[in-house]
Amino acid sequence: MRSLEAARATCDSFLPGLLDLLSGMPLEALEAPRNPALDHFRETGGPGLVIPKTYGGAGADPVQALAVVQALASKAPSLAIATTMHHFSVATLFTLAESIQSSGMEWALLEGIAEQRLLVASGFAEGRPGRGILSPMMTATKADGGYVINGAKKPCSLSHSMDLLTASVVLPTDGGEPRTAVLLIPRNTEGITVHPFWGSRTLAGAESDEVRLTDVFVDEQLVMRTEPGDAGNLDSLQTVGLIWFELLISACYLGIVSGLVERVVDGGRGSDSDRARVLIRLETAALLLAGTARMIRDGDTGNKDLADTLVARYAVQDALGDSLCQAVELLGGTAFMSDSDVSYLAGAAHGLSFHPPSRASFTRPFLDHVAGDPLRLT
Repeated sequence: MRSLEAARATCDSFLPGLLDLLSGMPLEALEAPRNPALDHFRETGGPGLVIPKTYGGAGADPVQALAVVQALASKAPSLAIATTMHHFSVATLFTLAESIQSSGMEWALLEGIAEQRLLVASGFAEGRPGRGILSPMMTATKADGGYVINGAKKPCSLSHSMDLLTASVVLPTDGGEPRTAVLLIPRNTEGITVHPFWGSRTLAGAESDEVRLTDVFVDEQLVMRTEPGDAGNLDSLQTVGLIWFELLISACYLGIVSGLVERVVDGGRGSDSDRARVLIRLETAALLLAGTARMIRDGDTGNKDLADTLVARYAVQDALGDSLCQAVELLGGTAFMSDSDVSYLAGAAHGLSFHPPSRASFTRPFLDHVAGDPLRLT
């Protein structure tokens, strides 16, 4: 498969040797909790992948990052999911670092992440019933020299391997108007604990357990304030972060389905038209994501671009669903029953529909946006 081989070549150019290390392990081992895949990711420079070269990173642009994530997911889905949360968090930090509000601390943090190969977990909110997609999960109380933070994130990928935790929080202000901020908290800070949450065998290697913060003190220097958006709108940082998240999480499932389709193509399953049909649906998803990645690379990361990104994400979800069903059918019942990798990947590939925002929650904001309003994901 030319497209998947191209993605793997890009991965090899940025993270040399990682795919070879992953190929040397069975899928069952790579997907188990506490497997060595994250250690291999560190060793090959993965934490600095999307950090700009200005800050000591590898400087992969969104198009290249898309290819790397797809390639990793075709070999180790849990690793791709977990590290997508790292890349999303890091992209949020360098968006802050490049803004006029930057204090300089963001630059130092990015340099440290790249040089020390630190893993950053995301404590940003995700969709929960009765809450907005980006409503902070943490509460902050003013303290001498900083803030005391309480709250929890579940699931939180990289919960056991993280070195740092990012989180969004609403800060109290003297004027009474809440102010959103991003926190960066070292893992060894007193009051951070990890608790079991992920009960499924599927994607267990992503370490998606619960992270609790109980009276955690965060120094003022590690509190990065964001610019408030208009009423009902996401601020620019949230918008950029969500666009990156939708691109890379979709790339994970593109990679998972690519791994199944590769088995169909390499095995010569079905007729020529069968294989062409499954490939066309897969390439439809890949082309949609490539367009989104180029949009980000070109600096188009505003409210309208977020709407376009989400339209692409749901179309990718549909195309991958079609490709997945066709691939499993062509591989046949014997492969599904006798090869645990096939059934595992088929199950894992459904995960994109569970990531926020849900299609139902997007419907009314999207219709309002099409009618001329800004996209409001409240």
